[in-house]
Amino acid sequence: MLELKNVSFGVEDDGGTKEIIKNVSFTVEDGSFTVVTGPNGGGKSTLAKLIMGIEKPDSGQIILDGQDVTPLGITERAKLGISFALQQPVRFKGIHVIDLLRLASGRELTVSAACEYLSAVGLCARDYIDREVNASLSGGELKRIEIATVLARNTKVSVFDEPEAGIDLWSFQSLIKVFENMQESTHGSIVIISHQERILNIADRIIVIANGSVERQGSRDEILPQLLKTALPAICNRLTEGGMNRA
Repeated sequence: MLELKNVSFGVEDDGGTKEIIKNVSFTVEDGSFTVVTGPNGGGKSTLAKLIMGIEKPDSGQIILDGQDVTPLGITERAKLGISFALQQPVRFKGIHVIDLLRLASGRELTVSAACEYLSAVGLCARDYIDREVNASLSGGELKRIEIATVLARNTKVSVFDEPEAGIDLWSFQSLIKVFENMQESTHGSIVIISHQERILNIADRIIVIANGSVERQGSRDEILPQLLKTALPAICNRLTEGGMNRA
């Protein structure tokens, strides 16, 4: 179980401190699928970095299975079972997909086992197993390979920061299927930072972050109708304004 207790984080700004995350508390239960959503600039990606260990909170605690991991860095947290996938996956010139999967798993992964991970994310294994992880791969391909590495780690908590960023519609639809399969097959918890309705639709729980704070949290059935009800008038207003401008 992952717990955030009264976590706050700020950055230096014009001689002062600008609060990005303000006294955030929530729990991610074992085996759950949690989506963190909210307006742009609300602090979602910063929150993901705090969970991963890329950033350290100014106050509060991050606890994994009863252990306070707040002072630990990204490597130490990874060893304890927190894995992550960034908005823009890294390309590794000279490293092949099979090598990346072996590094992620921490063991001498067989080609057969590596192919299973690639197949699980919708890639034809024989076409990718020996591919170099470089600019020849599209954004969608790279995202799915990165998700395959997360599967290979078999960790307690997997964090995905806006996995839909930079990929086309077809790749996004495939990505949804991958997350649905992960939800059914994984024993760990999944945390996704996203504002996409289709990702929200497959969540167990939704946490809304706005202006650096938890605005609301609860089950999908409780929170999603509230979000859609709030979003619809805003969409209609934009369409109306657009029509008026064209007129």
